[in-house]
Amino acid sequence: MSVESPSTRLDRRKARTRAALVSAAQAFLASGRTNVSIQVITEAADVGFGSFYNHFSSKEELFDEAVATALDTWSALRDEAVAGLTDPAEVFARSFRMTGRLQRAYPELVRIILNTGTSVLVTDRGLRPRAVADIAAGIEAGRFDMPDPELGMMAAGGALLGLLQLLESDASLDDGAASDGFTERVLLMFGLGPEEAREISTRPLPKLPAIT
Repeated sequence: MSVESPSTRLDRRKARTRAALVSAAQAFLASGRTNVSIQVITEAADVGFGSFYNHFSSKEELFDEAVATALDTWSALRDEAVAGLTDPAEVFARSFRMTGRLQRAYPELVRIILNTGTSVLVTDRGLRPRAVADIAAGIEAGRFDMPDPELGMMAAGGALLGLLQLLESDASLDDGAASDGFTERVLLMFGLGPEEAREISTRPLPKLPAIT
């Protein structure tokens, strides 16, 4: 029978502590409560106050990591959702449609994004680099009529944040219909014809990936 080394146990304990701090910070971000002390954060994470500085130099660094981790989760869901697709227009459309649906399925994740604001559109984590690559591929393939992928990403990103905020503000809205409607209009903006934009925006979707 193998025996776990002390260093491995220590590493696992450190990882659990760090994850607990990040999770607590994400809960505060989702609720819009970032003006909290490190003491309050460590109590919410159920870790010792002194443990905080073994992982982060400041509260700001922790919140930055909490946002980055949420963005990584967001992009992992997107990658799973579009796996196997080859048409850049369908890749972009499915990504947009399923991201809109995250608001109902994973509201805390979406609230972190919304409370972070438009800075998510200029980070190198999350959907931004993937959206730029998808739009660039669409331009290169002649599927999108856009002068620049960054311009297209900012226009689509603004629409996506607007969609998420709309769904967050009105629980009575059908998230699928709203997401598909926004997607159709973004595809029109990208130069697709009305019939194709509608058809791509209403194709069957796979089950929304689970957060692991």
